[in-house]
Amino acid sequence: MQFVDVKNDIAFRKIFGNEKKKEILLSFLNAVLNLDETNCLVDISIINPYQLPILPNMKASIIDVKAKDVNNQTFLIEMQVADVEGMDKRLLYYTSKEYSQQIDKGEKYTELNPVIFIGIFDFHFSAGEYFSHHAICNVKSGENLIKDMNFYFIELPKFSKQLSEIESIIDKWIYFIKEAENLAIIPENVNEEGLKEAYLYANKNTWTKDELSAYDYTSMREQDERGRIQLVERRAKESLSKAENKLKEAEESAKEAEYKLKQAEESAKEVENKLKEAEESAKEVENKLKEVENKLKQTEESIKQSNTTLKNRENEIVLNLIKENLSSETIGRLTGMTISEIDNLKSRH
Repeated sequence: MQFVDVKNDIAFRKIFGNEKKKEILLSFLNAVLNLDETNCLVDISIINPYQLPILPNMKASIIDVKAKDVNNQTFLIEMQVADVEGMDKRLLYYTSKEYSQQIDKGEKYTELNPVIFIGIFDFHFSAGEYFSHHAICNVKSGENLIKDMNFYFIELPKFSKQLSEIESIIDKWIYFIKEAENLAIIPENVNEEGLKEAYLYANKNTWTKDELSAYDYTSMREQDERGRIQLVERRAKESLSKAENKLKEAEESAKEAEYKLKQAEESAKEVENKLKEAEESAKEVENKLKEVENKLKQTEESIKQSNTTLKNRENEIVLNLIKENLSSETIGRLTGMTISEIDNLKSRH
């Protein structure tokens, strides 16, 4: 056998949206809701049954499979291969829209019935396990007072169990959705009729030529979409890498500028210290110059005093010679004084 990729839009809707084989969808829903034989879904109406698109690239609806059970409980099943911005708001919008459209204006709210969204994602969506159940609960106590909207998420990349490890029916369904295209036979542990039928409907050999053409075209479109997303991611990474490199260069430039600034500050500080040393040296020279000036002044005073003392001594000698009645001419020859200086000295004494 050669199985299709169940994640393909055409394959997913052909397998799960098949009115003639509703036991496939019933088995899947019972597995997701963990319903046993005592309370399982026994019948379901597929609201948007699978039809081959008129145009190969036409997608029938946003919701891949939509169904209701006998209690008018609505199931929205979506297979999403690529993450999109605002996915959480998107699935909440479609679920709440489906819920609110059950009644018209003026009708009773009591006529509203539960809506269950089942999302099968080929990417990481939440921080939890590969299979998770989300409801509207009291954050503190966990009380599920508002029961009419529930969300079940299957995140295929997180599912890593090998065939030998699989026991529960939900794990068998997840393995089928993720790995069927890589298998050549139906696994031996598949003993549930709905799941077995799913494998049979996934067998490419049972598909018509038109179905295979639509399947291949959808695969190509999905691959193109993945390629587009990968291209955007690669370019975003490249832009981020360039931005990080520029930031790194800017940080290195800033570090270099900071280093140069530090060097300049150290040089300025060194110049300041040398200037301070020069000022201190100049002050020291100035003080020494003042000392020299003071000493010179003292020397001049000493010379002046010596000259005065010498003059007085010279006058005293001249006066003694005068007292000895020596003539002015004789005294002048002996002392070197002029006749007028000697006569002036005689007149004062």
